[in-house]
Amino acid sequence: MNKVRVVVGVFLSSEISWVREESRRPMESQQHKEKKMKILCLHGFRTSGSFLQKQIGKWDASIFSQFDLDFPDGIFPAGGKSDIEGIFPPPYYEWFQFDKDFTEYTNLEECITYLCDYITSKGPFDGLLGFSQGATLSGLLLGYQAQGKLLKEHPPFKFFISISGAKFRDPKICDIAYKDTIKAKSVHFIGAKDWLKLPSEDLAAEFDNPLIIRHPQGHMVPRLDEAATEQLRGWTAAIIQCNGTISDGKHELENGDANEKHNGTDLIQCDNAKLDSKHELDNGEAKQKHNGADLIQCDNAKLDSKHELENGEAKENFGADPVVSAMKNQSQETRTAGEIKINEREV
Repeated sequence: MNKVRVVVGVFLSSEISWVREESRRPMESQQHKEKKMKILCLHGFRTSGSFLQKQIGKWDASIFSQFDLDFPDGIFPAGGKSDIEGIFPPPYYEWFQFDKDFTEYTNLEECITYLCDYITSKGPFDGLLGFSQGATLSGLLLGYQAQGKLLKEHPPFKFFISISGAKFRDPKICDIAYKDTIKAKSVHFIGAKDWLKLPSEDLAAEFDNPLIIRHPQGHMVPRLDEAATEQLRGWTAAIIQCNGTISDGKHELENGDANEKHNGTDLIQCDNAKLDSKHELDNGEAKQKHNGADLIQCDNAKLDSKHELENGEAKENFGADPVVSAMKNQSQETRTAGEIKINEREV
């Protein structure tokens, strides 16, 4: 009898372990499916990660609902007055320093090293988002990674969201970072009254088929009207769809079921979500055209490629970035009050 009890006990114990293991597998599978894509978000000059998070938080929540956003602070404390003092609480930070012509940079290499360590330890990250100095720095990271200068062990960034970004001006940097067209999908917010309008268009021209979203405001993270929200929501939906297609493809390959499905066509399968429109940047001041700006749509986002975004309701300036003072033709003192004043009620 004792032997029977032992055998039955062992059998029941084995059955219970099997049931627990099987019940755990669907949960693990579901957790794998629900894993969100990660975006590293870099703030503007002499502001903070929490301030950029506040700004982006005013956009429709559905835009980034399938993403995890990380908002680190700059490596250096602000070395001077911040334009958001009295509007948003300190501390404030900057990523690096620069001369008045924005051709010489201090602590840039240290900043890049810090960010590479952060990306490696906190990542992997799927994409980058940045405002002003943060966007300029993000564009540099994308270009350097594409050229094999840094983050060699990190997966290539898939996408980039630039708000009032610009290119570096040092030829030694430009010859590497912007040597070839950057293949990451990108969207660029460009303000009609932004003194970085032309530099922002120059940065967009370095990317393959960029999506341009224009707004009538100045140097700020703009409020998005309905049309802009639909554009950006469609663009992020296409990113998610594309990533899902690639992930499914890798899963099939791992299980030996890929057959002939993946002859380098993972990304091509996402072209159903892409408008092959010849969207030109409206750049009369620069007297140049950038063909191939790429509008992306999904089933729920019917976009008009000729639509120039208008956002007359937005009147507030979200944190003018002093980095542009070294890149614009007029002095700091000649900025209009509307461009540098932040509406306290909107921040």
